[in-house]
Amino acid sequence: MLETDRLLLRSWREDDADALFELARDPRVGPAAGWPPHRSVEESAGIIRNVLMMPDSFAIVERTTGALVGAVALKHEDTSEMAGIDEAELGYWIGAAHWGLGYATEAARAVVAYGFDELGLISIWAGYYEGNERSRRVQEKLGFVFQYRVEREVELLGERRVEYCQRLLSRQDGARYKLVG
Repeated sequence: MLETDRLLLRSWREDDADALFELARDPRVGPAAGWPPHRSVEESAGIIRNVLMMPDSFAIVERTTGALVGAVALKHEDTSEMAGIDEAELGYWIGAAHWGLGYATEAARAVVAYGFDELGLISIWAGYYEGNERSRRVQEKLGFVFQYRVEREVELLGERRVEYCQRLLSRQDGARYKLVG
């Protein structure tokens, strides 16, 4: 488990299915990140079991209320040309009811620090689809640097999109990268 001032980042549990469904059924959430809205609690439960219960994948929970607000993960498997050895790909999303509170940045900052400091990663990649300004701003706040743009098939949605791929190195100016704030 990782902790920030306002959030707990914990492992996913099967009993998160109802709360996940409430967030992930909103059509403003998943499609921006490349996945369709969830259609049922059962579908959400399956996604927890088959997708979210992987290493370094966290449910984002408010510390004061215990409410699920989103997800953040470091994906280590080679899911794209972005991640290689000693690298990972950062993914995150926040339920629409919690937008504008800085939760994505706070959670992503904690996971990036964990990736560099605890896992010894040398770089972390992140991407966002054209038009997803919220995700672009999170990456900008964390210091990610643009690498390239690519048009690709978004398989879960059956459409083509432009994706901007960015990278954050663990060493900047010759010193170990540290996240602050």
